[in-house]
Amino acid sequence: MLKVLVSSIVFLLSFSVKSQEVYTEKTLLMGVDFEFTVVAKTPEKAAFFIKEAIKETLRIENLISSWKATSQTSEIIRNAGIKPVKVSSELVGLIARSNRISALTNGNFDISFASLDRLWYFNKPMKRLPDSLAVLNSVKNINYKNIIVDTQKNTVFLTKKGMRIGFGSIGKGYAAEKVKAKLKKLGVTAGLVNASGDLTTWGNHPITKKWLIKLADPNNILKSIGAFKLHNNAVVTSGNYAKYIEFNGIKYSHIIHPKTGWPVRGLKSVSVFCQNTELADALATAVYVLGKEKGLTLINQLKGVECLLITADNKMKTSTNLKLN
Repeated sequence: MLKVLVSSIVFLLSFSVKSQEVYTEKTLLMGVDFEFTVVAKTPEKAAFFIKEAIKETLRIENLISSWKATSQTSEIIRNAGIKPVKVSSELVGLIARSNRISALTNGNFDISFASLDRLWYFNKPMKRLPDSLAVLNSVKNINYKNIIVDTQKNTVFLTKKGMRIGFGSIGKGYAAEKVKAKLKKLGVTAGLVNASGDLTTWGNHPITKKWLIKLADPNNILKSIGAFKLHNNAVVTSGNYAKYIEFNGIKYSHIIHPKTGWPVRGLKSVSVFCQNTELADALATAVYVLGKEKGLTLINQLKGVECLLITADNKMKTSTNLKLN
């Protein structure tokens, strides 16, 4: 399968600058679309680099997936309320950083969100809204403070039975960062990784130097609200336009508030810009949950992080230092 994917590389631009050309490949990984773009001297070199990018993404998925019974994450979940589980230092580091972001955002980002009882479905029809009491009860096991990480022993312990962790709001950003690091180590001087909207760039585009990125219009995903030029930077967008349900003309987003159990309303999309895709991924979710005022207040306190919001009434709001053309 990998050979087929790699051999179908698309030659994007028929130009050559210092023998460097741009190649891209799009494929399904981690249940979503991934797009790998590399600057390379030959199609054969590009094919090798993209094959390595796919291998690294699969490695990350096998580490963090809560759906694969053989993953270390699944082992942590199986032992919730029973005992700490020894895992790799890589996974310990990711969970420790997730907990720090949870503390920073007052729990509005929380990987124990996976403990939420399954009351909402966005991949099949729902005949009615869930019962309010059931929704309130559904969040009882969500609390990042009950994720105990021992960085000395490399163990993780979920202190309550029924707790789960999941990396849906940080995993793709983490994968993008790891793939970028792997490709840079292999000698790829410039490229782009797009993990279904979690996007990172490095190095110079052969013609334009910066990479031109278009952000989707939440009212029409086939159109864009504008374009940004990225250089050694990342952007992640969270929104209500990809997965949602509708009742009585009200759109309910797939992003659930970890403290109330109800879909978050108030914003249509949040785009976070910073140097690290993992951080941008987590912050995009947190800002979406926090809402316009509290979300912008948080971002304006963070050095090197900016954001662009589209509100429910289609107004565009930005953090203090984000410059729009």
